[in-house]
Amino acid sequence: MRKPFMAGNWKLNLLSNEAVELAGQVADAASKQDVEVGIAPVYTVIPAVREAIKGSNVRLMAQNLFYEDSGAYTGEVSGPMLKDAGCTHVIIGHSERRQYFNETDETVNKRLKAALTHGLVPIVCIGESLEEREADKTMEVIERQVKGALQDIEEKDLKEMVIAYEPVWAIGTGKTATSDQAQEVHARIRSLIKDLYSRDLADGMRIQYGGSVKPENVSELMGMDDIDGALVGGASLKADKFIPIIRYK
Repeated sequence: MRKPFMAGNWKLNLLSNEAVELAGQVADAASKQDVEVGIAPVYTVIPAVREAIKGSNVRLMAQNLFYEDSGAYTGEVSGPMLKDAGCTHVIIGHSERRQYFNETDETVNKRLKAALTHGLVPIVCIGESLEEREADKTMEVIERQVKGALQDIEEKDLKEMVIAYEPVWAIGTGKTATSDQAQEVHARIRSLIKDLYSRDLADGMRIQYGGSVKPENVSELMGMDDIDGALVGGASLKADKFIPIIRYK
């Protein structure tokens, strides 16, 4: 049985006092639910958020990491630094990183290897653009991104990995893939993992949906066989939006 995993990606939002207040509210709500919960604040407030969720079952996540441990890489943050700051999970390959910062399947693969090396649980994001969906290339894109991310990585290293399917056309737009559209892609991702590795890994791997998840649609999405949680953007910035998502049951 795959435990649902609801994660909030705060993106470039929330100063320390706002982040601490929200984190405390999320920690209180999460303690009463049989779901895994994570939050990914900006780097600058990670220490403050760590203290706010201390003793709770909320996972402290980072929004990205660099693939080198140290060196002359101005502006980057490495796996050992995230571990030192108290992070347990890290988001890799978010569509905004691919779109605005030129991340590729190759760099996603390098970042994933770095996360695994340093014991960080990776949430690997994949998803197609509106143009790719309209050209009926969704499954082609998904297959390329999954295979690219997992290049030269062994099954034994992927037991905890999470995949997040985020159709780019549904992120921050208010549009959401229908539950059937999302389920179709999630099922294909699980099938790919089975083909690349094993049925056991595929059956145990959690696959989140991301893309304008909100209290009004989360229950229907979570009712699908292959949707195991959500990677939530905008709705994770407000307690009155994110907490009902955590309490979707």
